[in-house]
This record gives sequence, C-alpha cells and structure tokens, in this order.
Amino acid sequence: MKVDNQYSSVQIINTIEQQKINQIIQKLRNIENRVIAHELAHKSVAGRYAKSVSYTYTKGPDGRMYVTGGEVSLDVSEKRSPEETIKKMEIIEAAALAPSDPSPQDIKVAQVAAIKKMKAQFELNMNKQNEESQGKIIDVFA
Repeated sequence: MKVDNQYSSVQIINTIEQQKINQIIQKLRNIENRVIAHELAHKSVAGRYAKSVSYTYTKGPDGRMYVTGGEVSLDVSEKRSPEETIKKMEIIEAAALAPSDPSPQDIKVAQVAAIKKMKAQFELNMNKQNEESQGKIIDVFA
C-alpha cells in the first residue's frame, strides 16, 4: 500500500505541474494573439506608411517560441504640400489608434500626427490667404 500512495502522490504532483504548464502556454497563446492583432491593426490602416512588423519572442515551457511583443514603425514625415500632409497625417493618426487597446507609444504617435496635421492646415490657410490678397483667387457671388 505504501508504494501505491507514493505513486499516487507523484501522479498528483505531475498532474498539478502539467496544469501549471498548460496555464502558462494558454497565457502565452493569448498574449501572442493580442500582440499580432494589435500590430496588424496598425499595419492594415497605415498601408504604405507602415514598415514591416517586428516581433519579440519568448520561449514557452513546451519549447515553442511565442510572440510576446511587437512593433510597426509608421512614417510620420511630412509630404511636399500641406494638402498631402493633411491626408497622410489623418491616415497615420487613425493607424496609431487602430488597435482596441492603444499603447502610450501609439497615443504619442497619434498626437505627433495630429500636430503635424494642424501645422499643415495652418500653412494651407496661410497660403490661401496670401493667394487671395494677391488677387489670384477671385470669389464670385451671384
């Protein structure tokens, strides 16, 4: 009987350890799914203004590598004209905030895009005023 009790104790310990390993693996899978969805949300909205996605990995207790972090760089450079810059920054801002759980870095990128968009809008308005004052634009009212 003593041997059976020891065997049962070993089985219980092995079962508990396997359950812990399975929990860790499930957490890693959940993290991986969230990270991939997060980065793909950025990339799909940003389109040509996004560089390739880069992932960081963690080795699980099963020996498999799981995605546990990610990054996609967004091009926040201004375009040649204010109009083009405004359109681009609208896309960048939307891409930065595309995931359902934007990170602090995502919010920062969205803020940079919003500021550049406002500057471009200001420049566009100034250009329009200059053209109007120089007589290049004539408003006709009937």
